[in-house]
Amino acid sequence: MSINLSCYNLPGKPGCYIFKDKNNNIVYVGKAKNLKKRISSYFRKDIVDPKTQKLVDGIDSLDFIITPDEIAALLLESKLIKQHKPKYNIILKDDKSFAYIKITNEEFPRIVVVREKNILWGEKNLFGPYISGNARRETVRLLNKIFLLRVCKKLPKRACILYHLHQCSAPCIKKISRDEYLENVKKAKMVLSGETGELIRILGNEMKNFSKNEQYELAKNRRDQILALEYISKKPGIALRKTYDQDVINYIIDKDVVFLQLFNIHKGVISNRNDFVIENNELGIMNHGFLKKFIQQYYFSNAIPQEIIIPKDFSEKNLIEKYLKILAKRKVKITVPKAGSKIQLLNVLKENIISKHELGEKNLVELRDTLLLPNYPLVIECFDVSNLGNQNIVGSMVQFREGKPDTSNYRRFKIKTVQGQSDFDSMKEIVYRRYYRLKMEKSQLPDLVVIDGGKPQLTAALMSLKDLGLIIPTIALAKQEEEIYTADAMFPIQLAKNNSALLMLQRVRNEAHRFAIQYHRLLRSKKIL
Repeated sequence: MSINLSCYNLPGKPGCYIFKDKNNNIVYVGKAKNLKKRISSYFRKDIVDPKTQKLVDGIDSLDFIITPDEIAALLLESKLIKQHKPKYNIILKDDKSFAYIKITNEEFPRIVVVREKNILWGEKNLFGPYISGNARRETVRLLNKIFLLRVCKKLPKRACILYHLHQCSAPCIKKISRDEYLENVKKAKMVLSGETGELIRILGNEMKNFSKNEQYELAKNRRDQILALEYISKKPGIALRKTYDQDVINYIIDKDVVFLQLFNIHKGVISNRNDFVIENNELGIMNHGFLKKFIQQYYFSNAIPQEIIIPKDFSEKNLIEKYLKILAKRKVKITVPKAGSKIQLLNVLKENIISKHELGEKNLVELRDTLLLPNYPLVIECFDVSNLGNQNIVGSMVQFREGKPDTSNYRRFKIKTVQGQSDFDSMKEIVYRRYYRLKMEKSQLPDLVVIDGGKPQLTAALMSLKDLGLIIPTIALAKQEEEIYTADAMFPIQLAKNNSALLMLQRVRNEAHRFAIQYHRLLRSKKIL
């Protein structure tokens, strides 16, 4: 049996793919860095492996789940294999199970690494799973060093060399009381729970109090801990998993139908996905009251996480939180993020919906694949500079959301720092001003920045982003030849005139130009009057 891949809107993104037989049974689960390439590879005519050919012959349909990265895909693959036990998957052996960090239940607890096969589920003080062995070992080493926790399996009768190297508080010879030691363990838990920022604030207050009371040795100890924690939070590769559960909800409204998707995230790992199609007459789509009603109905009969992440606020959110608190018998938070990893999860969900139901701007899918963008370009911002001689030099920025102009987020700029006529310096100024403000407000950054101009204007924009410490995919579109300049290519990209990605960029660029000219004319007419 063979399936037609053209019926599926396969994305070039990381994720898991699921093959099903004619009875809708899952026969194989896999993970991929690029779903489109990996799935397509199964249906080539030159397959020589008989086992793979037997698998392909039995495939009647497929499904896929986009994930933020390949590690999330690996974790989800493991979860799905253990849940469904597909006949063609090699079941993971015990020695390949994921590792967790655990704080032991001893008089003077230790931080240890445990394998999945040795875990009693429901255990407290369990953090993970961790994919990277290096990141896991580095995390344990640093926490032991920062909080001077013991590493010995059994308390010795004499202090070991770690005490003399000032890397252990030596509870074995009573150099620290149990209460003081448990306080250090509590701080290590805060780091593993992702509360590093809050812990740094607490340690800062303690440092000030010790210094005020002339306890300078203790103040120095807190200072060193703060510096070490700041190092952990910035160090790449040390990813600390959450200890609580989250659900992420996103949706697309197409005419009178809502296509909604929900991710269950167990301790920082995507564990399940649910799809819903809601008709207008069911939950009142047109006034956007459906989200409140969906949350109310869904969680009445389903497990309630500690946090629910949604894309937009709705009326009576506080009332719904109280309702969920009564059902769950604990606090439940509904979050509308503005930036960070939670926004990334919402975008991943939207990509899943677009791919699954073939919704949204197909031009944007083409644009993402053509420019090799890391994310679906949900939000595009475009800059233009307009001038006539040295007077009334102005800049404009337009924003497109899901391929449509979002006029509420258009911005105008009077050039303030540039003397004379310089498109390079003017572009540098307006890009800097725009993203300095977003950075200070911790607002969502766009998925793509487009510059009206060529290589010099692109260089100016990239210099401003570098000064701000921001990394945003940025390109320039030159008018005459409609060439696309990118940051990492020596030569520009030239697309066919009817290419949908180019048409999308032209539409955005032309709107930015129109908006800049309009502002320039407005200022000029005011000056004449």
